[in-house]
Formats: sequence, C-alpha cells, structure tokens
Amino acid sequence: MTTTLRTFQLPAEVTGSIWDIALGVELVRTWQADGILQVATGSVADAVAAAALRESRRFFARPLPEKTALVSDLTYAGYVASGEEETAGEKDFSEIFTVCKDLPLSDPRVRAGWPCHGPAPWPDPVYRDVMTALMSQFSLIGDKILKLTALGLGLDMNALTDLAADGWHHMRVLRFPARSAVTARGIGAHTDYGMLVIATQDDVGNGLFVRPPVVGEKRPRNWLDDESSAGAFENEEPWHLVDPVPSTFTVFPGDILQLLTGGELLSTPHKVKLADRDRYSIAYFHEPDFPAVLHGGQGDEAIHYGTHFTNMFMRCYPDRVTTQRILSENRLSILTHMRASVPTL
Repeated sequence: MTTTLRTFQLPAEVTGSIWDIALGVELVRTWQADGILQVATGSVADAVAAAALRESRRFFARPLPEKTALVSDLTYAGYVASGEEETAGEKDFSEIFTVCKDLPLSDPRVRAGWPCHGPAPWPDPVYRDVMTALMSQFSLIGDKILKLTALGLGLDMNALTDLAADGWHHMRVLRFPARSAVTARGIGAHTDYGMLVIATQDDVGNGLFVRPPVVGEKRPRNWLDDESSAGAFENEEPWHLVDPVPSTFTVFPGDILQLLTGGELLSTPHKVKLADRDRYSIAYFHEPDFPAVLHGGQGDEAIHYGTHFTNMFMRCYPDRVTTQRILSENRLSILTHMRASVPTL
C-alpha cells in the first residue's frame, strides 16, 4: 500500500508562538497516526541534497578496493560493503558510507580514547564538503522539529534541543543495488536507535516502507538488552510504501524519542526493498550529546546515549577494526566512568 504523507512548512524560526504550538501539535498527531511525515524544503536544501546524491553515485561507482580502504579503527565513519550489515541474522544488501562527527586526533575526546571518536576517512575533499553541507541543512531542520515537537507535547520549547546542544549527529549515505533473482531485500525491518531521523531519496521509488502505529500493538524498547526491533513485524501488515516527493525530506521518530516520551511517540519501524534499478538515499540522525544520560518519560528507564550508540554499532559490526580496537583497549571502561560523572538530564 502506498501512503500519501502530510507535508509541513516549517517556520523560519521557532519562537514558541501560538502558531508554533499549533504546528507542533499537528506534527505529534501526524506521527501518532502515520509514523512519518514530510517537511517542505527550500532551494538551498534542494540544491545541497541533489549535490549529495550526485556525490553518492560518484563515490559508489569507485572500484571496490578504493572503497574498502576507507575504514577507521577509531570511528564507525566510513565504508560498509553490501552484505556486511545484517538485520535479525539476515544480510542486508545496502552499500553504505557512514558520516560521523569528524574530529581531529588533537581533539581532547580523541586523545582520551573515547569510543567512536576520531577523524572521518573521507574519500576526497569534494565529497567531504558536500556531505558536511547536507549535514548542516539537516541539523537546522532537526533543531526546528525538536522545538516544535516539545511544544506539541506541552513541554518547554528547548526541552529536547537542550539534550542535543553538541549532538552526536551522523548520517548514512546509501546505495541499494537493483533487485536480482537472489534477493529483493535492501534492509530488513528495524527501528532506528536515535532521536530523530530525517531522510532524502532519489526519484527511483519502490524502496522505503514504514509501519504506522497500530492500536494495542506493543513496540520493542530497542534500548534494552533483552528487547530488539531487528526483524520485528517484517512480514506482518500494515506496511506503507513511501514514494519520493520532490522538495521534501521525510521525518520520523527514533528509539530515543520513544524513550523520552514514555511511548507517547513511537519509534517507526521501516525496511527497504530493492527496486528494479539502483536506488540512492541518505538518512540523517539528529541525536543527543554523546555523554548525555536520558530518562524515560515515566522515569523508570534511563540510558547513557554514548553507550547506547557504541553498543548498537558494535552489535552491527562485530568484526570491524573499530570494534576490535574498542575491545582490545578496553575503551568501554571510559563509558562506565562517563556515565558516573555526567549530570542526569
């Protein structure tokens, strides 16, 4: 089933006006009904997104040895080959370049050995500049949406953006190969581990599917060790196809918003099927600060975001050099000390 998403025009600035509150209420209601919405983009965001998709095609067309060399042992930024990532024990056929916060070796966090911190292994300066520009566009939108969401939930306007003042924002640049006789699977059903997901896709379509909230359905709390959204609802209806719409970005909540709101907003399950030709998309994750400790909306659960992020990536990439270095140098102990020393938010 194909769904028609509601599209919202965001204000130039969110001030907390009565109009902002009304818009925030509508954003929340739309997520609660559909699990996803669209925001209209301007000419600058459109141009930057188009340039990023062109750079994505150029990068993924490189020879495989060039791409596989772009891996760091300090950060999970860099190349992920098709089939390297799995969901619920089954290989995903997406090809990925992950963009994380690009920190020099001189940064105090890198020098202190914080897990996942370090320079990004960019393929070239042009790719770096274009993807960094797109991250900036997504970040501006992310802050506006978090402010509007807080207002829509009856919270202080800055209740959510205060958690993301130095947010661990990151991005996955994706290529999905054409479906074949072997598989039509791009990425299996899952929810995303962060606060807010903002995405753009090319005009191919027939790829992204989302599952809207279902009355009475229990959603996994993906931040707990004994619960996982990986593979959840894979073959259970309803799933709605999200067709590309020009001059829009799609937006949906991740696990952190489900935690922070006590389930008032649910993390949206989604999956990707392969189309009849190569398809490109870019997903951005607007996140809390790496050291933040976050409490659930009902106060009975709490997570340390940096630990949550590190655990998710270690689970996705158990054989990656980054994971091996975290384990061999006992960098997880740094997260233990971090949890004990930062304020609870």
